[in-house]
Amino acid sequence: MLTVIGEALVDVVQREGEPQRAHVGGSPLNVAVGLARLGHPTQFIGRFGQDPYGDLIEGHLRSNAVLTPWPADTGRTSVAAARLRPDGSADYDFTLHWELPGLLEQLPRLLAGTTLVHTGSIATMLDPGAAQVLAAIEHARPAATVGFDPNCRPSIITDVDRARSWAERFAALADVVKASDEDLAWLYPDRSVEESAAAWLELGPAVVVVTRGADGPWAVCRAGSTEVPAAQVEVVDTVGAGDSFMAALLSSVVDRAWSGSAQRDRLAGVTVEDLRDILRFCTAAAGVTVSRAGANPPTRHEVPRSH
Repeated sequence: MLTVIGEALVDVVQREGEPQRAHVGGSPLNVAVGLARLGHPTQFIGRFGQDPYGDLIEGHLRSNAVLTPWPADTGRTSVAAARLRPDGSADYDFTLHWELPGLLEQLPRLLAGTTLVHTGSIATMLDPGAAQVLAAIEHARPAATVGFDPNCRPSIITDVDRARSWAERFAALADVVKASDEDLAWLYPDRSVEESAAAWLELGPAVVVVTRGADGPWAVCRAGSTEVPAAQVEVVDTVGAGDSFMAALLSSVVDRAWSGSAQRDRLAGVTVEDLRDILRFCTAAAGVTVSRAGANPPTRHEVPRSH
């Protein structure tokens, strides 16, 4: 079982001249759906309300075979209002609350049998839930591989020093880290994104990947660094592209039987050649997502296998 912990929300998308559309979203939720579509048994732990938007989220997860062991609560479901630019990129405004009361007591039950746990984004930086997620990752790490994607939201987490502190704490616990060049440039404006990724590698991860939009991803591991070109596709929008990339990255770890703490040394020994093959798979997955509207990750048959 793979477990994703983090925020769920509804993206209310507005493109100029078109009617408003509502899509289920949230970076961790998108990763959970991406993993399930790539053929992995996956569960999602995140909050949403007992309201129409919450019903939309729960229905979306279930229709994608993602298990939902954490029940809906009586609060309002979080909403992200996305305004799309002509090039398909998006600006977001968020109305959300992040907390998972009672999570720590439930962890032995929730994480039983989990070989890989992923988190990131708002869930790892917004109080009061961020501390609960950190404790969950600390609980999971002795048995499971850990994935992390900071997916920074400066419009929500405005204190860059605080965001940097949270990100480094999660990166130090992670085995596989993915960050965008925008994330690292915001967190560390005084050095290159490659230098920042290398510094995170020194904190403990086996792999740190930097996505760079049209320039394609760059990654570093103990054996060295590598990069591949971006997929050549017509971009509809970029919503969820990084999450599809992250899901494919974690899927690649599972495909190679590198998940679970017993395989931590094997993962840390990834070669540059293997890492390049993984990046190609991740780029293909993200390319499918940007070629269609919304956070709509590919199924396994839509992308070549990662090994």
